[in-house]
This record gives sequence, structure tokens and C-alpha cells, in this order.
Amino acid sequence: MTALNLTNQLLNFMAPAAFVAVLVVLGTRLLALLFRSKRPVALSAWAQIAIVFVVSLLVLVAGLAVFGRDGKMASYVLLAFGAASCQWVVLRGWQA
Repeated sequence: MTALNLTNQLLNFMAPAAFVAVLVVLGTRLLALLFRSKRPVALSAWAQIAIVFVVSLLVLVAGLAVFGRDGKMASYVLLAFGAASCQWVVLRGWQA
């Protein structure tokens, strides 16, 4: 495998985590605007995206380790649950 192929494989492995991280953070910001939330956000959007991306990537790596291959639907379900849970913790959802 060449370096270009390895880079392509790694970027394709990380793409779902990046996409879900951006969607989750922007979605919560949009919902906060729609419902007129008065709570201040502790972190910037970029920091939230970075945190959710790292957690999502760790979930995908764990899915790869458990199932032995990438792209299992169970990994993607855990990705969505992990990203949403991480965003809930970042926004201190238990204090709402």
C-alpha cells in the first residue's frame, strides 16, 4: 500500500466522524436559536466540533477493534450515540 492509498484510507475512515461532529454541533446551535435558549455556551463551536470529532473517532476505532472491519452499522449507531452523548456532556445537559 502506498502512502497515497494509506492517506486515502485514513481520510475515508475519519470522514463519518467529522461529518457527524459538524452536524451535531450545528444542529444543537440551531435548536438553541429556535427555542431561544438563554444559557451561555461554554465553548466555541470549533472546540465543540473538535471534542465531538475526537470522541467519534475513538468510537469508530473501538468498533474496528471489536468487529474486525470498518463500516458495520453497529459502529455507526454507536458513533451517533457517542457524538450525541459527548455534545450533551459538553453543553452540561444535566443542568437544563
